[in-house]
Amino acid sequence: MQNNMIAAAHAVNSGVSDTNIWEKSYPAGLTWNSKVDVAPVYDILNSAVAQFAARPAIYFEGLSLTYAELGALSDKVAAGLQKLGVGKGVKVGLFMPNTHYSVAFYYGVLKSGATVVNYNPLYVERELEFQIGDSETDYMVTLDMPAMFDKANNVLRNTRLKGIIVCPSGAADAVNASGESYIHYKDLIANEGSYAAPVINPQDDIAVLQYTGGTTGTPKGAMLTHANLYANAVQIEQWHSPLAVPGEERIIGAIPLFHVFSMTVVMNMALKMGMEVILVPKFDPEQFIALLKEKKPTFFPAVPTIFNALAVHPAGEGLDLSFVKFCLSGGAPLPQGIKDAFERRTGATLGEGYGLTEASPVVCCNPTKGKVKVGTIGLPIPGTMVEIIDMEDGVTPLAQGAKGEVCVSGPQVMKGYYNKPEETAKVIKNGRLHTGDVGYVDEEGYIRLVDRMKDLILVRGYNVYPTQIEEAISLHGDVQECIVAGVPDDERGETVWAWVKARDSSDLSEAALKSFLADKISPIEMPRKIVLRDTPLPKTAVGKLSRKMLLEEEGITR
Repeated sequence: MQNNMIAAAHAVNSGVSDTNIWEKSYPAGLTWNSKVDVAPVYDILNSAVAQFAARPAIYFEGLSLTYAELGALSDKVAAGLQKLGVGKGVKVGLFMPNTHYSVAFYYGVLKSGATVVNYNPLYVERELEFQIGDSETDYMVTLDMPAMFDKANNVLRNTRLKGIIVCPSGAADAVNASGESYIHYKDLIANEGSYAAPVINPQDDIAVLQYTGGTTGTPKGAMLTHANLYANAVQIEQWHSPLAVPGEERIIGAIPLFHVFSMTVVMNMALKMGMEVILVPKFDPEQFIALLKEKKPTFFPAVPTIFNALAVHPAGEGLDLSFVKFCLSGGAPLPQGIKDAFERRTGATLGEGYGLTEASPVVCCNPTKGKVKVGTIGLPIPGTMVEIIDMEDGVTPLAQGAKGEVCVSGPQVMKGYYNKPEETAKVIKNGRLHTGDVGYVDEEGYIRLVDRMKDLILVRGYNVYPTQIEEAISLHGDVQECIVAGVPDDERGETVWAWVKARDSSDLSEAALKSFLADKISPIEMPRKIVLRDTPLPKTAVGKLSRKMLLEEEGITR
């Protein structure tokens, strides 16, 4: 099946196979067309239990579970869910921060035959109600902490939910839920772990509905099949194989598991390789640094804001991360200034990767062993075809070096958006996933992103890329974080504004920053206005700087 999929990708992308110049930059021992098997996602945990039974699988705030214990727990979850009538066609929502319950229920739901729907625990009730209805979620799993339980409970009567599964948090203000709509964790798992193994077609059956604004704005459930997620775990496993030794590594999860980056890299890939997964429910620099020193993870994936925090926080002074084999930045562009500051302080290697929800999510990554190329998202991972397509006609592949829309095909590309065939048709065309990102392939096959198509700033008809300006601003030593966006302008169409949070104790001024930028960006890219903020810039739940939220805060409509 996989060989057919790769052949199909070549067929769709006829005429470009000779442009796969990234293969020459692959680390020794890796090939682009290496075999990528597919299977039900829960086979990841079952196989790991068979290979690494006594090895630590999960570490969470002092609690440690071996692979055998985690496997047995997920079996009990599956059996308990099936007693409720959960099986194929049923959707189960996971609404909680990182905890061992997250992993046990993820695999338990899949073992029952049902589909996981990930929910952001910071969602407000309106957002919960929309996603429950849109995804047709039947049961919700959450903690007994008021911050989450109260919201889930409030939407219970207004939605199709049949019940809420409540897990104990140990919090002092824990809610005491009672009534027929609530299933307590201890009651759900009060069984021998015997469940009826579902019949899964990996290519067709949906493992996870992962919600995203996508490339076209409104929230949509990306249908990620068992084959999509399993294949992406295999692809990343292959990519890490030059450095990672199965059954001997530890990975730290500061990114929430409800986010597709963490779900695949911190959980699925890590468990497939027998890693110990160190779960962090909430990022706090001082506590996180203490945990790094205690547990000494060998792999460290995170978003740029986390690496930036470690580079500038006083508690990180003298932090030695030489025990980390590879740090992977994803979820947002990695400014060179953050990469340099983090590596200079910690001695670790930080490489950038790239993905999107619709691709399960990983598409490209800098080599874990080999050339990490600053300013690039790395090379397409095995079995993944990346093409640069003409933005005007949306069809023509462009030559190496030309800028266009980044398009992807491969076994990890989603089946489509749930119940939204028209939206699906907008992004999957001619067998390609259209990402909405603008980029090009350099002379060594590394992919460089320029910007999002929808974030392009049109100044007097010229394309201005805000990410490039942000990268230049971040080179200033006093800049902690920044966002650049286009603001409507009667004369110029749009004009460039920048919002900057300077490092504490800095006396950075707008004039000084403009002077610094004078030889780094063109006059048309120079921000007409630089807003110096005392407070941090807005971020999403996973710590990604949010241009959209900032413009909403400022009352600016593009």
